[in-house]
Amino acid sequence: MLLFSAALSRAQHYEAELSDSAFASVLTCGPGEEFYSSFGHSALRICDSTIGLDLVYNYGTFDFNMPHFYWSFACGRLNYSLSRTDFESFLFEYSYEGRAVWEQQLRISNQELNNLFILLEQNYLPEYRYYSYDFFRDNCATRVRDMVVNCLDHRRLSPKVVTDTNLSFRDIVYKSTEKNLLWWRLGVDIALGQRCDHRCSNYEYMFSPLEMMGQLDTMKVSDTQQPLVNPAQQLLAETRPPLARSISPTLLFWVLFFVVLLLTLLEWHKTWRLNWLDAIIYGVTFVVSVLVIFLWFFTEHYCTKPNFNILWASPLFLYFAIAQRRSKQWIICLQMVMLLAAMVMTIGPLPQQLNAAILPISLILFCRLLADLRHRVR
Repeated sequence: MLLFSAALSRAQHYEAELSDSAFASVLTCGPGEEFYSSFGHSALRICDSTIGLDLVYNYGTFDFNMPHFYWSFACGRLNYSLSRTDFESFLFEYSYEGRAVWEQQLRISNQELNNLFILLEQNYLPEYRYYSYDFFRDNCATRVRDMVVNCLDHRRLSPKVVTDTNLSFRDIVYKSTEKNLLWWRLGVDIALGQRCDHRCSNYEYMFSPLEMMGQLDTMKVSDTQQPLVNPAQQLLAETRPPLARSISPTLLFWVLFFVVLLLTLLEWHKTWRLNWLDAIIYGVTFVVSVLVIFLWFFTEHYCTKPNFNILWASPLFLYFAIAQRRSKQWIICLQMVMLLAAMVMTIGPLPQQLNAAILPISLILFCRLLADLRHRVR
């Protein structure tokens, strides 16, 4: 214990001297049950058995109890921090959650290892440990990536060229929500804007912990062209029960579209007035538009602007909900053109990929606006 404390004391004064038996590794953790943990996690391990030191540095720490937590998160002003724990405690936590853990030992020199240790301990100081979290550009994985790059002594990394260079940030998010988080995917697609459709470089792929693990396997150091890491070793197997497969929101909204279409046809035939249905549909759509506008114009999130979901989730629906059959014809036509544009974007993802569920949602709105327009011109 005295050796352990002494090692930390030296590191905190930037005089770390790890033994020749020390090593560093990247830890990659599998997805958890909560949405924020569904993309996995990354951390760095520094181990020196000679002095009894085995630490994990975790850049993914946040405090639910901080003042105004949810408002800070919504506005993109939530600070994450670097935490430090012993390796056994870290492993126990992920074992308890039933999550897989892999380790990739870094093939770096002893000087570079000491550089990394000093950088991490410096980052752990109270004045440096907090940072402004950004899901795509500055998170638990990108911080690990950057620390590894910064510790190299006059060397750089040479990534292998990936054949699938058309993946966007959104495509990589989709990989983590493929079967069991389809409703979360819809919510994410509504909230995130055009910047998520940026085509990623090898370096940018590493915002995702699991993608970074795959990328590290292809990395070589510039001087020797030797691999940066040893092959990944699985420390823990996944034991948590798989999440239940969710009902497809696209399928559900197609069913709702046909129900609304049937009601609209009956309305035309029987001269019903479905004002209550329009109030619900238009009101919900307006609430979504408020979310889109808030995330676009009033937050510091990089990835929520610009957002072409505004084409279907339009603030004009507040006007339609209030005016009902008194809505002006040209405003109805304008919104119908916007809905047609949104439908096209679900098929041809330019300039932004819209979720497949937006097609039936837009058709529902189009159908009801067409009913209003028919009433106006009849």
